[in-house]
Amino acid sequence: MQVYLDNAATTPLDQEVLDAMLPFMQNHFGNPSSVHSFGRRTRAAIETARKTVAKLLDCSPAEIFFTSGGTEADNQAIRCSIFDLGIKHAITSRIEHHAVLHTLEALEKSGAIKLSFVNLSPEGHIDLAHLEDILKTNERSFISLMHANNEIGNLLPLKKVSELALKYNAIFHSDTVQTMGHYAFSLKEVKMHFLTCAAHKFHGPKGIGFLYINGDIKVNPMIYGGSQERNMRGGTENVYGIVGLAKALEIASRDMKAHHEHIQDLKSYMIAQLKLNIPGVKLNGAGNENCLYTVLNVQFPKTDNAEMLLFNLDIHGIAASGGSACSSGSNQGSHVLRGIGSDMERPSIRFSFSKYNTKEEIDFVVEKLKIFFPVQVV
Repeated sequence: MQVYLDNAATTPLDQEVLDAMLPFMQNHFGNPSSVHSFGRRTRAAIETARKTVAKLLDCSPAEIFFTSGGTEADNQAIRCSIFDLGIKHAITSRIEHHAVLHTLEALEKSGAIKLSFVNLSPEGHIDLAHLEDILKTNERSFISLMHANNEIGNLLPLKKVSELALKYNAIFHSDTVQTMGHYAFSLKEVKMHFLTCAAHKFHGPKGIGFLYINGDIKVNPMIYGGSQERNMRGGTENVYGIVGLAKALEIASRDMKAHHEHIQDLKSYMIAQLKLNIPGVKLNGAGNENCLYTVLNVQFPKTDNAEMLLFNLDIHGIAASGGSACSSGSNQGSHVLRGIGSDMERPSIRFSFSKYNTKEEIDFVVEKLKIFFPVQVV
C-alpha cells in the first residue's frame, strides 16, 4: 500500500480540474493579449475565472490578481506595502512561512523597516493583547500573520486581528495558502488588505495562485514588463493554470462541508489511534482545538533512529513531512517547532490529509509506526 499524507505540501490534481484545463492546454492556445479570436477566447477564460474567485471570496473581480503562487503573492503584498504605502514598521510572528519571514527580515536588514515579533502561547497561538500593545506603541504598522500555520495548523482569529488593524490604521496581510478552499471567506465581512493563495493546496495545479488587494489600497507592480493583470503583473498569463485554480476553488467550495467532516474525522481517528498504540506521543501546537483540520503535527518518543523515521516511513510507502516542504532541504530543523519551544530532541512528523484519504490508510500508517516504537514490557 502507498499512503500520501503530505497534503499540506501539495495535493493531487482533481480530475474535474484537469478536465477544465485540458482545452486550454491543447486547443485554446491564444495569447490573452492578442486581439484576434484566439486571444479573445483565452482572455474571456481568465476573466471568467477571476469572477468565479471573486464571487467565492465575496469581493470585486478587480481585487483579484493572478500570480505564480503563494510565495510571489506574499512577496508582492509585503514589498509593495513597505515601498508604496510608506510603512516603516512591520509585525509578524516567528512561526510564519519563510515567504513572509525571510522577506520581512531582509527588509529589516536593509534598513527599510523596523520589525517586531508578536508573542506566542506555548501552543503556538498569537497573543492578541501583545499584538495590540505593539500597535499602540508604533506608528502605522504592517501586520503579516498567516491564517493557519503550515506545520502545526494553529488558526488565527482573522476577524479579531482585522478589527485591531482597523482600530490602529494598520495594513493587514494574511497568508491563507493553507486555508483557502478549506474555509469560507467573506472579504466584505472580515476586512483585510492583502490575502494570498496557491491552487495546489486544494487539488488545483502548481505554479498558480492569486493575491487579493483591497480596492482601498493603491500599490505599484512588483513585476514589470507588460500590461497584464491590469498593469499589476507583467508577463503572459498562465491561462490553463488560472482556469484550473478557479475550477479547484469552485469544487472545494461546493463540497466544503462534506470534505471538512470527512477529513476532521480522519484526523481525530489518527490522534486516538496514535495515543492508544504509541505511549508518550504528544501533539505539537493546538492539536485538535482551534486548529486546521487538515494538519496534524505529532511528536514521538526519542529513539536511536529518530532521524531515520521519515526515511523508514517512505520505505514503507508512506509520505509525510518533518515540516514545511519548502524547507525540506534544510538541516536546521523546523523554525516553527523551535518557535513554540517544542522538544527538538524528539522526532516530529507532520501528517496532512485530503478528501482522498481513508481510515484504512490511517490504520496502515499506525501499524508501521508501531514497529519503530514498540511497547516496553516491564
